[in-house]
Amino acid sequence: MSKIWENFSEYIIQNYGHSNKIIEVGVGKILEPSTILKQKLPQTTIKLVDINPYNETIIQDDITKPTSKIYENADLIYSIRPPEELQPDIFKLSEKFNCDILIKPLFTEEINYKYQNKIKLVNYKKMALYILKK
Repeated sequence: MSKIWENFSEYIIQNYGHSNKIIEVGVGKILEPSTILKQKLPQTTIKLVDINPYNETIIQDDITKPTSKIYENADLIYSIRPPEELQPDIFKLSEKFNCDILIKPLFTEEINYKYQNKIKLVNYKKMALYILKK
C-alpha cells in the first residue's frame, strides 16, 4: 500500500472513525483508501460511487443527478482528485444530505473558486486536504 493512501485513510479514521456511513465519489481505479477504511472501520458502511464503475464493488451513480438513497445518512463524502467541474456537485451532496466533505486534490490543484471561502485547507503529513464540516 502506498504511504499517501495510508496517511489519507489515517486522517479519515482519526476524524470519522465514529461514522456510520462514509461514501467515496468518483472512485475511478484507486481502491487503496477504501480498502484500508473497510479493514480499519468494520462497523462503518463504506460505499464507493462512480459514473463508470471499475468493478462490481462500486455503485454506478451520476453525482450531477444523484440517487438519494445512496447518500442518505452519510457522515462523510470524500473524493480523490475530483475534476473542478464536479466539485460543485460534491458540495451540493453535502448540502442536500447534511454531511461533511473531504477533497484530496492533485498536488498543485486548488478548490473551485466559488467554494474557497466555505472550505478549510488542512495539511496532514505533507498532504493537502480540503474539508467542509457541517
